[in-house]
Amino acid sequence: MSVRRLAPPEVQPKEFSFSKENLDWARAQVAKYPEGRQQSAIIPLLWRAQEQHHGWLPETAIRYVADFLGMAHIRALEVATFYTMFNLSPVGKFHVQLCGTTPCRLRGADALEKICKKRFGEQMEVTEDGKFSWVEVECLGACVNAPMVQINADYYEDLDKASFTKILDNLAAGRKVKPGPQIDRQLSAPVGGPLTLLNGKGESPRHAAGDEPKDDRAKKPGAAANIREAPVQQDRQKK
Repeated sequence: MSVRRLAPPEVQPKEFSFSKENLDWARAQVAKYPEGRQQSAIIPLLWRAQEQHHGWLPETAIRYVADFLGMAHIRALEVATFYTMFNLSPVGKFHVQLCGTTPCRLRGADALEKICKKRFGEQMEVTEDGKFSWVEVECLGACVNAPMVQINADYYEDLDKASFTKILDNLAAGRKVKPGPQIDRQLSAPVGGPLTLLNGKGESPRHAAGDEPKDDRAKKPGAAANIREAPVQQDRQKK
């Protein structure tokens, strides 16, 4: 993993504090942990601080959370710079996380990456209108729906050049977009819908219609594994 550094001083805010709503939420999170273990809440509190501060985590927010939990600043900085889900520099209103792991690459992530570079520039660059930024990330856990991206909190899956471009155009124009698969499938179910357990008898539609497999050998059990021919005794005596 490459070195992750904080944003330069000129873009860092001078101060940060939780809003009243987030402060109440943070106190409730800390209360979940046993006495003396409050620092275990570091990740959810940093995450909420990032959400409050326009999708990225400034140094003042990291120090604020560290003080809130009574921990050394360097410990909070270690967490924030280790986990890539924390953005350490400003991002666009719509931050595109492009999965670049093998399943997505095999199914067209290269084409999506070219679109990002053409429209937004290099990774973590914010467009002039402040609307978009993008970054390549590791597996987001939606391999069966590859290729996919995460934009802010939502997944957009089963993408191709046309559907990805349409999503970006709609976001840029302020129109609503539909998260999830961009083809005719329900979540990660098989394309075209399920093929089993549809008629209440445990039979797939093709079997119910009499379209049985043609290979009869597949339906015949083989010999039991524990049945063997008796070993042939060899006569070791020389004649």
